[in-house]
Amino acid sequence: MTKARTTGHIAALITILIWGTTCIATKVLLRSFNPVTILLARFVIGYLALLIWKPGLLHIADRRHEWLFVGAGFSGITIYYLLENMALTQTTASNVGIIVTVSPFLTALLSTWFLNAKRPTIWFYIGFVVAISGVILISDPGSAAGQGSLAGDGLALLACFAWAIYSVLTTKIGELNLNVIQSTRHVFFYGLIFMLPIAYALGFHLNFATLQQPQNWGNFLFLGIGACALCFVTWNLAVKRLGTVVSSVYIYLVPVITLIFSVIVLHEPLTVPLMIGAALTLAGSWLSGKN
Repeated sequence: MTKARTTGHIAALITILIWGTTCIATKVLLRSFNPVTILLARFVIGYLALLIWKPGLLHIADRRHEWLFVGAGFSGITIYYLLENMALTQTTASNVGIIVTVSPFLTALLSTWFLNAKRPTIWFYIGFVVAISGVILISDPGSAAGQGSLAGDGLALLACFAWAIYSVLTTKIGELNLNVIQSTRHVFFYGLIFMLPIAYALGFHLNFATLQQPQNWGNFLFLGIGACALCFVTWNLAVKRLGTVVSSVYIYLVPVITLIFSVIVLHEPLTVPLMIGAALTLAGSWLSGKN
């Protein structure tokens, strides 16, 4: 394994270890703030952190490539996280963490269509069916595992589509050989531009008295500096070094991390059907990885 690919694997692992706990931090903040307030605040913090980390303008040789950043900001920042935060108001952090493992399947399909990646083998489709079976099991309110709602789980699934689009666009951005920190910040810029009118329409409200509580400002800093500024840089680096499909495989670790922390921190119930659903989702993801 080359040094570049090793760096990519390390970057992806660090990213997923942190992202696996973001649902927990967001769930805690949702007790005091609405989804759009959390979303806007965390990415403002992330943008400022990246600006301090690597100041200066991003120079793009071909201005037509600007549309890649526009699309990435809209899909991966504004839409994905808005849908995810809304999903967390209606379903459990465990459900959201498990459902996002569908993202690699969608990413692989879009990569085949738009990045000329190799076509998936039969294992890809078998794995997809197995994983979706797990998602249905944990999402069915009539089952013992159903701790959330179909509406919330549906929003989480829609977020997966947005992330798949973002993954394809960041792959194209990585081919431009730009500074990773500055290009990530540029994506954040467009994400915030699209986010502002949505925040205004949905009622952005940051209660500063509530914000002073240690668990609230601590979680905002964790989401802004850790999950946004640091992890988007490490994830974009991983995609650049490993490619879209390989780096997306690490998303399969998200439900395991989320389940562990949701039980420990949020005291969410860990039922047998939920564990079976998680196992099916991960098994399906592994089978798909044989592609």
